[in-house]
Amino acid sequence: MIYSDLLAGLQRTDAGWSIALGDDWLQGRTAFGGLQSSMCVRALRDLVPPHLPLRTLQTTFIAPVPAGTVHLRAQVLRTGGSTVHAEARIVDGDQTLCLVVAVFGRSRSSAVSVAAAPAEPGEAADPKREFPYIEGVTPAFTRHFVMRWTRGGFPFQGSAEPYTRIHVRHREPQPMDETHLIALADTVPSPGLSILRKPVMASSMTWTLELFDQRTDFAAEAFWRMDTEVTAGADGYLGQSAQMWTPDGRLAALSRQSVVVFG
Repeated sequence: MIYSDLLAGLQRTDAGWSIALGDDWLQGRTAFGGLQSSMCVRALRDLVPPHLPLRTLQTTFIAPVPAGTVHLRAQVLRTGGSTVHAEARIVDGDQTLCLVVAVFGRSRSSAVSVAAAPAEPGEAADPKREFPYIEGVTPAFTRHFVMRWTRGGFPFQGSAEPYTRIHVRHREPQPMDETHLIALADTVPSPGLSILRKPVMASSMTWTLELFDQRTDFAAEAFWRMDTEVTAGADGYLGQSAQMWTPDGRLAALSRQSVVVFG
């Protein structure tokens, strides 16, 4: 099932929200992290006015979210003059599996205006450097995305640097909104895996995403660029940051993740 159709299946229930999740959206034994955040944001959109842009998203991945019927709860924490703070959880009974705190805010005038520098020139996405989907080997959810490397190495290839530049897009053409941007921003694997020489397990623990340019009216086949770097790592824990660029080279989002590597 393509991403847009999957999220369209989110249903309001007496206890909150529910959605049917197929195993083609798993990352190991849990749902793809970008999808977890997107499901929570989609539930929050039932509570938050649509004209308020999503400004920042903070996600904590607490326990695996398996395929099947996924249950969510959401609430508005505070409505201010220009911003709304809201929270959503993926739950299994009384246990929270994923926690998302989102801030939605209207535009307002300010004396502080700092334009981000455009993306530095780089190579175009090359189909010869496309990450292959291999049944039973690569994460199931990757079948829904196209990822092409222009810097750094594929996971577990012993790259010399903990940095990757990857061009990404949804494989199936579909109208895009903020949830599609969230998914793209979390699609690429940690550059920490690229410097390893053999497969190991890894998992994101926390993720913060700040959105700046939320235009989504680009061609369906247009690539978005993710520049990702491990800034520090010790004792099996990695801190990494990323910049997401629109197809026309504008800064779309800043990402920060804490990743645990089991090996």
